[in-house]
Amino acid sequence: MRDPYDILGVSKKASEAEIKKAFRGLAKKHHPDAHANNPAAAKRFQEISGAYDILGDKNKRAQFDRGEIDAAGNPKGFHPGAQGFRQRRGGGAGPDEFEFAFSRGAEGVKAEDIFSEIFGAFGGGGRRQAQARRGGDLALSTTISFTEAALGGSRRLDLPDGRQIEVKIPVGLKDGQQIRLRGQGAPGAQGGPAGDALVTISVAPHPYLAREGRDLRMDLPVTLKEAVLGAKVTVPTLGDPVSLSVPAHSNTGSVLRLRGKGIPATKAAPAGDLLVRLVVSLPDKPDAELDAFAKRWDAAYDPRAKLK
Repeated sequence: MRDPYDILGVSKKASEAEIKKAFRGLAKKHHPDAHANNPAAAKRFQEISGAYDILGDKNKRAQFDRGEIDAAGNPKGFHPGAQGFRQRRGGGAGPDEFEFAFSRGAEGVKAEDIFSEIFGAFGGGGRRQAQARRGGDLALSTTISFTEAALGGSRRLDLPDGRQIEVKIPVGLKDGQQIRLRGQGAPGAQGGPAGDALVTISVAPHPYLAREGRDLRMDLPVTLKEAVLGAKVTVPTLGDPVSLSVPAHSNTGSVLRLRGKGIPATKAAPAGDLLVRLVVSLPDKPDAELDAFAKRWDAAYDPRAKLK
């Protein structure tokens, strides 16, 4: 058997904590549960465990350092059959036919205790049974359009492991809302369930619509003539455009309601409305006829009276 210091990768001056830390890392890396049907891994794990049985025990470590015992923990000159060894099932005379048995009464932190910390409690018959562990959750994020959030839909997302998942967007989803996809996270260990995928949704702003609960709001530009004389105007919505009657003598700030044209209805909530705020808009370019009319018109009102 190789020198236990070499097996654990520590120096002869290593502290107990350093030895324990090295053993924990190697045991977790090479444990047979993580390398099913791999004889080489099982042999390496056995070697690591045997090395820690020597160096994790103060008395045995001191005896080994003084040369009183060998790397297998046997007194110098010891032969198979003595106490501390047990013959493998099937018998045999050579050293390879014997399996090292941990000493359970020696001082120091026992390998079994560390196995329990890393992998869980030991099962029946002294054989450790690894505990099933749930897989971790995956935190994902995506951005969808305002219309997708309002009307619902679906999106396909790429996971870090190369898988693709479909995310159902519910009607009326809000900015920052999180969707949980059960079982779509990291796989579990030892037969445990997979974790979940947690998708945080950001909603991009709309060019002219804003949301208030289940209602939508928008500013609708109208001409001076439409505002003064009244008119039928076309209003864009989440669906098809609709016709809206602008009453005569409407002013900027007047709000008209289109019922049911907000966030669509669901089983849990009725449809919202679209609130249209009128904004009187003059031509972008100078209009000679409008200029002439304004010069002739003697306005008999004070639009700033409420500010006084």
